[in-house]
Amino acid sequence: MLLRIRSRDGLERIQIDGPHLSVAQLKTLIESQLQIPVQNQTLSTDQNLLLAKTPADLLRFSDMVDPSTPLSALKLSHGSIVFLYYHGERTVSGGPAVIPAGSFGRKMTIDDLIAKQTRITRQESPHCDSVSFDRDSANAFQRYVNETLAFATKRGGFMYGTVSEEGKVEVDFIYEPPQQGLEDDLILLRDPEEEKLVDAIAAGLGRKRVGFIFTQTIMQSKKDYNFLNKEILQSAELHAESELKEWVTVVVKLEANEDGTADVHFEAFQMSDMCVKLFKDGWFVTEFGEEDDPKLSKMKKDVVVGGKDVKEVDNDFFLVVVKIFDHQGPLSSTFPIENRNNLVTMKALKSHLDRAKSLPFVKRISDFHLLLFLAKSHGLGSDVPALAECVETQTAVPEGYQLLIESMADTS
Repeated sequence: MLLRIRSRDGLERIQIDGPHLSVAQLKTLIESQLQIPVQNQTLSTDQNLLLAKTPADLLRFSDMVDPSTPLSALKLSHGSIVFLYYHGERTVSGGPAVIPAGSFGRKMTIDDLIAKQTRITRQESPHCDSVSFDRDSANAFQRYVNETLAFATKRGGFMYGTVSEEGKVEVDFIYEPPQQGLEDDLILLRDPEEEKLVDAIAAGLGRKRVGFIFTQTIMQSKKDYNFLNKEILQSAELHAESELKEWVTVVVKLEANEDGTADVHFEAFQMSDMCVKLFKDGWFVTEFGEEDDPKLSKMKKDVVVGGKDVKEVDNDFFLVVVKIFDHQGPLSSTFPIENRNNLVTMKALKSHLDRAKSLPFVKRISDFHLLLFLAKSHGLGSDVPALAECVETQTAVPEGYQLLIESMADTS
């Protein structure tokens, strides 16, 4: 039986006799196979263990504290993941032997020397302390991919919000660019002009682009990986483009329960500093073949992982877990969302305004997707950032703008 052990060093695999073994026996096998002393190990089935920063944090993870607990009682089976936190440094054996050539050893190029210094290890702490989603915005995204797309094709979007001095990210709306979603790939058909409008509206709202969210299909949920190699590459590219150290990447997936039902899960990560650096430096192989293992990212040159020179790196090495929360933000998410299957018309604008007739006009237009629709309609683009500032401060909308918007709606 194979168990996968995820620690700050990434994902490793150990062989055990079966689920009848106890936690104590598992720790002994980890010591013998991974060279981590039993007394330094803390185990859990909860991935948040990897976020622990103090001994007090470790006390919260008690599911594998009893050494006599059998693995079967923890519902661990072949291929299951166990999370490992350990103290101290680790010595990894089994590295490649170096065979010198000539009296001074073999000749090395500059690339060889750089590769020897490129060691990929697990990044323990994210720059983003946590990410919190506006409930309505998150629900609008997951409801569409669940009820309309049925998780059959991938979908993605850029998250907009704020970043605090403590590195806490709050997401208040999601912009969905033109795209083509396939079963195992997501092609963003980005429109620079539309994205300029989005960024201008966001600035008026006091928000900025803070991350990327995408879905995995129902077929992917049956696989034993967190990210495909294609997803690592795309996420690293967008993270590098952002130049925001707190940039966060969120994956939405449908996970089956034992009773046959399924739940939608949001999981947040940051791409590691090393991952972003390797992407910027052009180390990733960007073409994928049918025989390639999707759990591995291929490098153009050797890198050092666990003391060994390799050209394939487990994708999990590049992921840093981020805590997720939710909040109720100031914006609504009830206006039809851009770039979906249904064309948004003036009739949708009139319907939206009519539903909220009892509210002040600034409240009626406090929806990012409505503001983007206005920006793309009848040359209003340059005026909408001013409207966005009214929304941000919740001050009265100038009468001229209100009359113009209402007349636009009446044309439906």
